[in-house]
Amino acid sequence: MACTRPTDEVADGHDPAPRSGTGRAVAVLVLVALAALIPLFGPSAALHGTGEAAAPGAGGIALLRGVLFAALCVPLGELFVLRLARRLPGAPPERPRSWAPSATCAGLAAALGLASVVSTGNLVPHSLGQIDVGGLYDSRDGRLALLEVNAFLLAALCAIARRPAAQVWPPVAVVVAEALRAHPTTEHGPSAGSVLTLVHLTCAALWAGGLLHALRTLRLWRGDPAGAALLGLYARVAAVLLAALTATGVWSSLRRMPAATVLDQLTTTAYGRTLLAKVLLVSVVAVLALWARIRLSRAADPLTAYAPARAEVIALGAVVAVSGLLTALPLPIRWS
Repeated sequence: MACTRPTDEVADGHDPAPRSGTGRAVAVLVLVALAALIPLFGPSAALHGTGEAAAPGAGGIALLRGVLFAALCVPLGELFVLRLARRLPGAPPERPRSWAPSATCAGLAAALGLASVVSTGNLVPHSLGQIDVGGLYDSRDGRLALLEVNAFLLAALCAIARRPAAQVWPPVAVVVAEALRAHPTTEHGPSAGSVLTLVHLTCAALWAGGLLHALRTLRLWRGDPAGAALLGLYARVAAVLLAALTATGVWSSLRRMPAATVLDQLTTTAYGRTLLAKVLLVSVVAVLALWARIRLSRAADPLTAYAPARAEVIALGAVVAVSGLLTALPLPIRWS
């Protein structure tokens, strides 16, 4: 696939050329601040009128989970798109500056915060003396929390040392730990639930992180036909990722909320309300993705797909924040 005109600007007034570093930094900070409001204030809104009680510090825990999920998306997405770029003949050698070191350090901070909560019996510690690091080895959740801390530490070291061959394994370990953590052994069919979460979280990280890095690469390659080719190659893989996300998401939801109770729980429980909000956001993402793919394949200039794809990234960021909130709310488990 080739661009019809190799200029810095694209049709319909959309410009993939980078803005000033200050402008981009301000825009990113504003978006991050807005995304942080979702987990911080989401628990009280979701729980209002349900009669359910939130765990202590639910807003903070939801925020830490959201940061952890975002920290998974960035390095996995970068590695995914770098692999796609190597398949393009004649692609420019330039690559965007990696955000993996910063992302994995943020993930390490979030994992440490979550581990401190686990060490106090899932209570928010108010002083360092309340944190029992040794006690983490005595419980399954504690060992999984330690695994996530160590994995993010190793991921940060690999990212800083620029070792892409080894960089993929620590985030994979975090994904596995999250899948196991979300489905305790006391749950009905924990193995099936863990496999579903493993696939769901992996696909989500590749989709969101991959699109982010693909757009950053497109900006760097502005005017080169390889940019549109890379976006098209990503789009084909993303269609498979979306199908897997939808299938695993529906199946996981039905495990939490049997079919006979879904409609009721989507409006009467905090988990159901938040899940409904996530479904609506994913629907918006899917529409934006379809819009971008149509432009990519039919427009005179394929780079007009940049604008809806950028909106898709922003919507995916909101999905990540809502996903963090979802993990901090009480589960409406009603087995059929």
